[in-house]
Amino acid sequence: MPSRRIRVTGTPEAPLRAALTALRTELGVPENFPPEVLAEAERAAKSPPPPAEDATDIPFFTIDPPTSMDLDQAMHLSRRGTGFRVRYAIADVAAFVLPGGALDAEAHHRVTTLYFPDEKTPLHPPLLSEGAASLLPDVTRPAVLWTIDLDADGRTSAVDVRRALVRSRAKLDYATAQRQIDAGTAEEPLALLKDIGEARERLEVERGGISLNVPEQEIVERDHTYELAYRAPLPADGWNAQISLLTGMAAADLMLTHGTGVLRTLPIAPDGAVGRLHRTAHALHIDWPHHMPYARLIRSLDPHLPHHAAFLQECTTLLRGAGYTVFRDGNLPPVTTHAAVAAPYTHCTAPLRRLVDRYASELCLAPGNPPAWVLAGLDALPKQMADGNRLAGTVERECVDIVEAALLKDRVGDLFDGYVVDVDERQPTVGKVQLDTPAVVARLEGGTTPLPLGERLRVRLTQADPGTSKVRFAPA
Repeated sequence: MPSRRIRVTGTPEAPLRAALTALRTELGVPENFPPEVLAEAERAAKSPPPPAEDATDIPFFTIDPPTSMDLDQAMHLSRRGTGFRVRYAIADVAAFVLPGGALDAEAHHRVTTLYFPDEKTPLHPPLLSEGAASLLPDVTRPAVLWTIDLDADGRTSAVDVRRALVRSRAKLDYATAQRQIDAGTAEEPLALLKDIGEARERLEVERGGISLNVPEQEIVERDHTYELAYRAPLPADGWNAQISLLTGMAAADLMLTHGTGVLRTLPIAPDGAVGRLHRTAHALHIDWPHHMPYARLIRSLDPHLPHHAAFLQECTTLLRGAGYTVFRDGNLPPVTTHAAVAAPYTHCTAPLRRLVDRYASELCLAPGNPPAWVLAGLDALPKQMADGNRLAGTVERECVDIVEAALLKDRVGDLFDGYVVDVDERQPTVGKVQLDTPAVVARLEGGTTPLPLGERLRVRLTQADPGTSKVRFAPA
């Protein structure tokens, strides 16, 4: 799980673009797609094999960030007796990618879409990922269509998955969806997102699962300069995520039932890691009685409050052991669950941006007899995904550092107020500070006394260099 998400609105200034370009070169990030890959994508875009079923009469809609064009999922929600029916269409990437072809080889090389503040490095050519395979509005697309029936409490009662043609009717963003739901103007398929999302959230609480509402770090261009802020997730973000989680859990159950698959797994956090979080909560003046379960505490936090946001950031450390676990022929692995989901779970809802999801869809479409190319590539997936996610994590961390350095480069020597949100247990004079404004979290060092974890502290900016992507503060 990412420690911090970051996005830029507007066009980055030249020094920032230069630093990001240098980072891509340093990390060996792929640039343009090879000609043979583009040629194959163009051929595939013209004539994907048509699914046998036509579901274009269902008025699907998508919810994504406003500028997104690589739309993996579209949904339609309806009532079914006292319960609900969730129809969830996932982009059918396998309809465009020939196993063993140039597109397939390039996807295995890239593994995942990489997001930089100024651009992204996509898993598939934009001709597919933002065009022929994307579930854009008012165009017919091949999809993997999940139909999941829920009872009145939101529990799964029936699951069906098949290929179908679909047609989205509306491209919504989270803020628009939230406004329509709150105002009571949303039509039933969107209005039910709240009912189903909240029902699934209650079940998540019941089984001991956790969804971290980690604020998004946002860089906004105003008057030819930049401002930093945190964007706390809207309720609609969480409800939308619950639909994806529901589908990932249904897919995992299908795989486990038929004995072959790839799961997203996370062991239970060791006591030492939870103990460290208890100490951090105490330092940040967050009341965490020893009898209160961790999951309940997380739900009591308000990401709009700086010390709560800081603690939520620290909570992501418990999720860093997640990986992919392959099993076949009924030989189930020792760990089949994801500790944060508190259930078996797999990634299957973002095939335009993540390699493993294409395999997961095929395993669910033919759970008793998956295609030969899926079985042949299954064992290599965990390492491929681990390598890809490791690179994505490095990109994320370095981009945050570069952007913060670029925004602060003219303020070296200035004083700021903030919270000490982390202290190195081996070097208590070294830690991290979260500023009140701008919304920066950076290294704090140079003092002679132990840092006061959780306390407010006035600090001085000592370094901000986009070229080295370093921001450093010292106690004032």
